[in-house]
Amino acid sequence: MEHSDSSMDPVLHQSKKLDSDTETPEGSDEVNDSPIEEVRLTVPITDDPTLPCLTFRTWVLGILACIFLAFLNQFFGYRQNVLSLTSISAQIVVLPLGKLMAASLPEKTLKIPATNWSFSLNPGPFNLKEHVLTTIFANSGSNTVYAVIIITIVKAFYGGQLHPLAAMLLAQSTHVTTRTQPCRYCPLWAQGGPSRL
Repeated sequence: MEHSDSSMDPVLHQSKKLDSDTETPEGSDEVNDSPIEEVRLTVPITDDPTLPCLTFRTWVLGILACIFLAFLNQFFGYRQNVLSLTSISAQIVVLPLGKLMAASLPEKTLKIPATNWSFSLNPGPFNLKEHVLTTIFANSGSNTVYAVIIITIVKAFYGGQLHPLAAMLLAQSTHVTTRTQPCRYCPLWAQGGPSRL
């Protein structure tokens, strides 16, 4: 039977050292109380305001991921066994694409005509904030619109054809009225309704 000394174990010694590095003072407002050690060691609890977030890469990858997920989920929604893709699949695909864009795009600054605004095509390495925002973009396209079923039924079973504008208004109106609260759109309702006038 071997006797192992825990002070000689390099992995255990490193883990103790890392735990002591992540400790915060007692009176500090920034307490990292995650029970999972890997989360405590890898996810910072503070924000780095120097990281760019709404970059050219974020908008391009986010909009493409949103369109891609919306198309695939709607396309595969007609199957007997529905195949659903979540934003995690886009999150996995977007990371190497973002790193590829960071490596290949030039560091050129473009100025928007007739404004004082300008942006860089490549402001630096692809970072965590860009990745999270791209995932949020993709998540907004991962849900299907339920009114598309109405449009499909009218076309498949009743032989009718809805005008594209009417179909779009139907989809938009049912999506807005059934999914969100009216107080989000009307500040008057958020403050207690017309009785406050």
